[in-house]
Amino acid sequence: MKTSTMTRHESQIARSIAAEDLNCGDFVAVLTEVTEFPSFLWQDDLNTHSPHEPVRIQWQGRCNDVPLRVKELCLPYVFVKSAVGRYETLDVRRCQLARLNPRYAKRVWKLLKKKRK
Repeated sequence: MKTSTMTRHESQIARSIAAEDLNCGDFVAVLTEVTEFPSFLWQDDLNTHSPHEPVRIQWQGRCNDVPLRVKELCLPYVFVKSAVGRYETLDVRRCQLARLNPRYAKRVWKLLKKKRK
């Protein structure tokens, strides 16, 4: 009787990365973003918020978390390109980035490029 075993894929985890560890060519995704609001919007809660400092809220703001390729760095700014050809500049003081597994990112990148055409 012949038996075969299926190989399991290794678990791949996108890891949060510090801005100084980024390199050109890395694939990243935005994990969270920070938005600031004036503290006067929280006027009922003056005990916890200083009236002179903004209130910072961290949130998962992007619905389209696709791989982004780092094109250039000038910290705190990171110039990235998406698979659909859109360029943007990210400010790492306002967003937390995760480095993606290159195999995963390249496959998604390739499929998204095909979808665009």
